[in-house]
Amino acid sequence: MTLQQLRYAIIVAETGKITEAANKLYISQPSLTNSIHELEKEMNIVIFNRTNKGITVSKEGEIFLAYARQILEQVAILEDKFKRNDGGKKQFCVSTQHYSFAVNAFVDLIKEYGQNEYDFSLRETQTYEIIEDVAHMRSEIGILFLNDFNETVINKILKSYELVFHKMFVAKPHVFISRNHPLAEKAIITNTELEIYPYLSFEQGEHNSFYFSEEIFSVSERKKNIRVRDRATLFNLLIGLNGYTVCSGIIDKNLNGKDIIAIPLADENNMRIGYITHKKCMLSRLGISYLDSLKKYLQLNNTKTN
Repeated sequence: MTLQQLRYAIIVAETGKITEAANKLYISQPSLTNSIHELEKEMNIVIFNRTNKGITVSKEGEIFLAYARQILEQVAILEDKFKRNDGGKKQFCVSTQHYSFAVNAFVDLIKEYGQNEYDFSLRETQTYEIIEDVAHMRSEIGILFLNDFNETVINKILKSYELVFHKMFVAKPHVFISRNHPLAEKAIITNTELEIYPYLSFEQGEHNSFYFSEEIFSVSERKKNIRVRDRATLFNLLIGLNGYTVCSGIIDKNLNGKDIIAIPLADENNMRIGYITHKKCMLSRLGISYLDSLKKYLQLNNTKTN
């Protein structure tokens, strides 16, 4: 097995086509095909499934390629330190619930490492997909929250996937509403006061259980429920319908707009916001840098609220 073979396999996975990958690598298609076959034979696995419609990465291949990316990342670190070059295209992926601080930290990462070539991904997605992304090493880091209600279920799933939750910040639940909402002048809001207004939440697909909700689950019945897929839609509906959602209280006016405010919610348990990683993976320099930025924004919010 060579570093070149690992690079070949990653390019094939990214393009999904041997011909396109060969053109990108400036080698012949037969040479690339033979190199991949030799790698699979040596490692005794099938990295790619071949069909008439093309190739796809196998489940075993996803794990193999995740390790391959880590190896190449470590090689890049060595080259940075001793050869004084940029180590090639930098790659990093994080999966997260819909948090503005996760976006801000991602922007910082690109500003620090995105001078030349890079291939970064920020996946704001459903809770179960975050877990699966990190479990299959598609993402190095996943960001989500635990509380007294969901902790037992989420931790059981994390354990089954060999994932670890690292707590970073304890947040008091807040209500996100429009600045013009009838409750906007309140210092604290109760669930009873929210009963007549539409409750907005991010839908969780086939795993649409309360345990996977990005918002605090309340024992109080919510009579008006609206589920959305993206942040912009949710905030537009908060303003247009006098709706509300329940989240960490960490708000960024640049991302969320000046028309959205956060007010503490009474009688709900705290959110423990953190990140998940795979037990078998070591954080890359990009991952470490991203977490440093993340902690900076969380500490800044903590300073503002104390």
